[in-house]
Amino acid sequence: MAVADTTDAELDAILDAADSAAERLRHAPPTVLAAQLRAVADALDANADELVPIAERESHLPEARLRAELARTCYQLRMFAEVAVDGEHLQAIIDPADPGWELGPRPDIRRARQAIGPVLVFAASNFPFAFSVMGGDTASALAAGCPVVVKTSPGHPELSERTARVAASALRAAGAPAGTLQIITGVDVGITALRDERVAAAAFTGSTAGGRALFDIANARPNPIPFYGELGSTNPVFVTASAVAERGPAIAAGFVGSFTLGTGQFCTKPGVLFLPAGHGLTDDLVAATRAAAASDMLDDRIRGRFADGLDALTRDEATATLASGATEGPVAPSLLTASATAVLDRPEELLEECFGPMSMVVTYDGPDELLALAEAFGGTLTATVHAEPSDTELVARLLRVLESRAGRIVWNGWPTGVAVGWAMHHGGPYPATTAPLHTSVGATAIERFLQPVCFQDVPDDLLPPALRDGNPLGVVRRVDGVLVAPTRKAI
Repeated sequence: MAVADTTDAELDAILDAADSAAERLRHAPPTVLAAQLRAVADALDANADELVPIAERESHLPEARLRAELARTCYQLRMFAEVAVDGEHLQAIIDPADPGWELGPRPDIRRARQAIGPVLVFAASNFPFAFSVMGGDTASALAAGCPVVVKTSPGHPELSERTARVAASALRAAGAPAGTLQIITGVDVGITALRDERVAAAAFTGSTAGGRALFDIANARPNPIPFYGELGSTNPVFVTASAVAERGPAIAAGFVGSFTLGTGQFCTKPGVLFLPAGHGLTDDLVAATRAAAASDMLDDRIRGRFADGLDALTRDEATATLASGATEGPVAPSLLTASATAVLDRPEELLEECFGPMSMVVTYDGPDELLALAEAFGGTLTATVHAEPSDTELVARLLRVLESRAGRIVWNGWPTGVAVGWAMHHGGPYPATTAPLHTSVGATAIERFLQPVCFQDVPDDLLPPALRDGNPLGVVRRVDGVLVAPTRKAI
């Protein structure tokens, strides 16, 4: 389905509508925002039989995967409805007036967070539901009370248009103002929107090069704005000798299953496996890689980039090929290897993300070299450790290194698959993201689209509800330095 790029006149009208909606949404009660999110989830559920076949046709992903992804999308919408009503994200703080304060008379000071304003979301291609028009960025922004303009992915244009139509209709029926959710199409249009002063924040999931270019634009504006970009991640896996001795074949099988899942098109795909010298798992790894089924990638553009990246790595004199897969038509996985010395000499080139079904095995010689390899990493979304109880001393040292480099550390498991919950952090230091303090998955993703406002000696009836004396929202607050539980739950 060919979709024309949004014109300048259309974009101006869209941003005007978002700007107008921002004031109403900023002051909407949390229960109203929650009802709107639930209405969208219900509408997507009701239209699944129409939406999934479109997604299947445009993305080449299987029906079962897409139905599961749509279910996740609806779940996270309903979860953010709970987040909105819970109110913890508002971080309400009250310092009552105190004429006898030790530093002199103190005025009444109250602080809470509120919606930042219109949010521009750059949709991803690898999750046509969960990271696209009604994905986590959109859901968390709407829960914060922000209108959203989505720059659609060229990988699924028809699905984007249809999803937006279903969601916008549900929002209107639930009382949301016009302009609460809109879409735009076109690379240049997205850049123009990012530069527009009506846009207050932006979120992006995609390549390092594309995300960094947009990040620089957001920061070069006369009025710079927050830009939350999820970029590239290698997601290393570190395996101790004890773990190999205890369950080496299972680790090999799990690793191949993880890096080939979804044709290697998960942002948390493990891109390198560190094994101890003498591991004896090469045959298992090669056999499992060769046995993995070939499948189509999302589109020709992504497949072309994968083929170019794989070709560059296989031509590099520092690497050798253990298993080589086809890159034309259905793509088969490939497995490379490189020495620890080569990786330590050239980490920028050899540890760069290659988006697709490819990974690399690196053999290390002893704990010191393992720790040096961990220190060679830049920011990454995940780091996985496979170890045994006897490895406590080594793993403690390894975790201290990884804590400053990875947003999520996985123990004796695999990073592919990101749980949508209250504790999840899907982020990490650059280049994993441009904002390591924040996450794009989980309840705390809402914090990206809030800004604090402090009120001094403002009359009670003019304060935001979260800061009023009676606590009408029933949220947890810090009063005079002490956390105070609500007297009643929000309704």
